[in-house]
Amino acid sequence: MGNVRRRSRSSGAMIATAAGVVLWLGTTLSAGQAQTARGLRTADGKPDLNGVWQALNTANWDIQDHAARQGPMAALGAVFAVPAGLGVVEGNEIPYQPWAAAKKKENAENWLKLDPEVKCYMPGVPRATYSPHPFQIIQGAEHILISYEFANASRTIHMEKKEESPSEFWMGWSRGRWERDTLVVDVAGFNDQTWFDRAGNFHSDALHVVERYTVIDADHLNYEATIEDPKVFTRPWRMSMPLYRRVEKNAQLLEYNCVPFSEELLYGDLRKKTNR
Repeated sequence: MGNVRRRSRSSGAMIATAAGVVLWLGTTLSAGQAQTARGLRTADGKPDLNGVWQALNTANWDIQDHAARQGPMAALGAVFAVPAGLGVVEGNEIPYQPWAAAKKKENAENWLKLDPEVKCYMPGVPRATYSPHPFQIIQGAEHILISYEFANASRTIHMEKKEESPSEFWMGWSRGRWERDTLVVDVAGFNDQTWFDRAGNFHSDALHVVERYTVIDADHLNYEATIEDPKVFTRPWRMSMPLYRRVEKNAQLLEYNCVPFSEELLYGDLRKKTNR
């Protein structure tokens, strides 16, 4: 009888131990999965955003819902046609003031002549993020550099500085902070020369953008940009989209210096005419 009781106590202890191991493994796996979902961390414990990223959408053509349509040069067939796309604007509505809505329409009708992208000007924020070109984030504790392939544009996010913009810039003046695992970037100090897309959506020099980069997992970020411009819009509005890490071997930015491609457009009429 004593042997039976000892075997019973031994079996109970083994079962309890096994249950403890299973519970420990479950806790460990859950923690590991959560860590994987958050992605890698830097030495100071912040989400590691280093890498080459890209948006995969048609927002550069039009940030609102749009059907496929013919481009500005019918003779070139599908080369300049606009692909259909779902918009990235919350509610699919941009709250223009009446005069600005008319200006946007005029811009759209004269896109090929007026769009700053055609002239290889720096794309501005947030357009640089969803340009059909990759960009690279180089992350430090005091500064974060974002380098964009299009037009060799770049900007520095100042994580320590609180000063206002000293001037007006194509890419604005960026100040960042961390809200838990989200990088929040306050961008102001813009000029009025950039657009949001090829559909003519525009802003003034009063543009204020608040960006939020939130880690979804190691290879995906959620990007949000809240737009405020009291000179052009009746209220703030927001766009959002996922960003994808370029994971192919040797992913890197390549040179896309488009200035030589636009020189004829910009300066062709200034070329010195020679007598023949």
